[in-house]
Amino acid sequence: MDLQLTDRVVLVVGGNGTLGSVIVRRLEAEGATVVSASRSGAGGLTLDASDDESVRAGFASVLAEHGRLDGVVITAAPPAKTLDVARHADPDQVREAIEGKSLTFLRVANAALEVMGEAGYGRIVGISGQNARLTGNVSAAVRNAALNVAAKTLADSVAGSGITVNTVNPGNVVAEPDPIGAGKPGQSTPDDTANLVAFLVSQLTGGISGEAIALGHRVRGVADL
Repeated sequence: MDLQLTDRVVLVVGGNGTLGSVIVRRLEAEGATVVSASRSGAGGLTLDASDDESVRAGFASVLAEHGRLDGVVITAAPPAKTLDVARHADPDQVREAIEGKSLTFLRVANAALEVMGEAGYGRIVGISGQNARLTGNVSAAVRNAALNVAAKTLADSVAGSGITVNTVNPGNVVAEPDPIGAGKPGQSTPDDTANLVAFLVSQLTGGISGEAIALGHRVRGVADL
């Protein structure tokens, strides 16, 4: 399927991470012009998504070089394994988790909406996670749930504008998922995420917006700590 991404400019924030790097390669394979951004600047643009001025400067750099911005993918966030399980309900860790993931998404998405609003077109995709639907770890659940709610609210605010906002919610990311029914539901691969992201930043979405799409067998309930 031709996703019609040739010559489309897509910014991937967190583009040198485990998921981000695979997303970058997938979009490039579809013909998109991809700008990979990270705090270190490794492999592309230097952009610290925790800093408003850095975000503004990063977007300005993309526009100055390419003259347009058609899609933004936000995958920058500390890995879930960095959350201290013993402090999963500690308000300080919960606050840090929200800042590191959901507010990072919101900061970048707001900047993208400003640019895309002027163009009357754009695709914004955030990478959340199935922990949004699981109890057992307050930090992990809240940081993902807040991202999904923020994305839905932004999507509703620009409905009908030509701009879509969605989130992809991977399960536990592994190289080779166990088969469904093997006792480990909710698994997905980096390629699974990249394939869905490529579709969501394309022109073929049919106006899909405000959705939080699960990857891997969708789970809901309690997770072991």
